[in-house]
Formats: sequence, structure tokens, C-alpha cells
Amino acid sequence: MTAAQGILLVVGLLSGMTLIGALVWSIFLPSRRLWPPNNETSPIPTVAWGLTLAVFGTAIGLGILDWGTVSTPDPVRWALGPVLIVAGNLIVWWGAFSIGLKATSGGRDELITTGLYRHSRNPQYLADMAILIGFGLWLSSFWVWPILAVGVVALAMAPFAEEPWLSAQYGAKFDDYCAVTGRFL
Repeated sequence: MTAAQGILLVVGLLSGMTLIGALVWSIFLPSRRLWPPNNETSPIPTVAWGLTLAVFGTAIGLGILDWGTVSTPDPVRWALGPVLIVAGNLIVWWGAFSIGLKATSGGRDELITTGLYRHSRNPQYLADMAILIGFGLWLSSFWVWPILAVGVVALAMAPFAEEPWLSAQYGAKFDDYCAVTGRFL
């Protein structure tokens, strides 16, 4: 491993672990939660976006530097990987435009239960996980997988921090929505 690869690995892992730490804090200390932020002027969404982008960016950068060091079957690498990346991006952006930037960044807005949100309470997180896995398959790098694993864990944990807040914000409307719509699928 080169020095550049080592730096990217450490930054990616630290970014993902920081997200996980903030989510664990928010899950177990909801009155002092970090996510979703307690007020709309909080710098927390900017920090969360930065850490999330660091996970994605370091995985991609490290994968480019370590390109193809894992033998991945061609159909998986060149078909499934890009399909997960493209489909995941389409779903993430569709979801973001459906609920708006404010809600995507952890702010209170209208509860959306239609479109993608009719099938999943968290289509953006699910799609982000697919994007990370897609990059792992396509880049075929051993060293990106620890970053991707931490990123997927953080994305899978985020709803557990958000949903108690959503229930408090929207009450029975959110609880009824949860009764008929799965967390991820």
C-alpha cells in the first residue's frame, strides 16, 4: 500500500466511524441527538454531508489507485457494479427532489409518503448503499471494502436515529406510514 492509499483509507475509515459514532449517540441519547439536528441553523447537516462525501470520495480515490487488484468476474464488475451506481444515483436524486433539500438534510418539512416513499421509508439510504457496493464491485479493489463496509453500516443506522424524531414530529401519520411501509424495502 502506498502512502496516498494509506491516507485515503484512514480518512475514509475515520469519516465513516465518525458518522457511526454520531448515529450511535443519537440513537441512545435522543434528547441530545446529533442527527437529525435539533435546529435548522445547526452546522450538523454540513458536517454530515462532508463526512458522507469523504466516505464516497476516499473509496473512489482509493479504488482508482488500487484499481483491479481483486479478481472480480467480468459480469459482476462491468455490469452489476455500474448498474448499481447508476440506478442508485437515479433513486437518490429522485428521492432528494421528492422530499426536498431541507428534509434530505434532516430538517422538518412535509412528510412524503408517495412515489419512492410509498415503497420504502428510506429509499435514499438504500440507494446510497447500492452505490457504495456498486463502486466496490466496479473498482475491484481490496482496500475500498473496509471504507464501503463502514459507509454501509452508517447508512443502515441512520434511520434508527431519524425515525424516533420523525415519529415525534409527525405523530400518528408517521406511525401509520411505518405500519404499511418497510424501513428499507
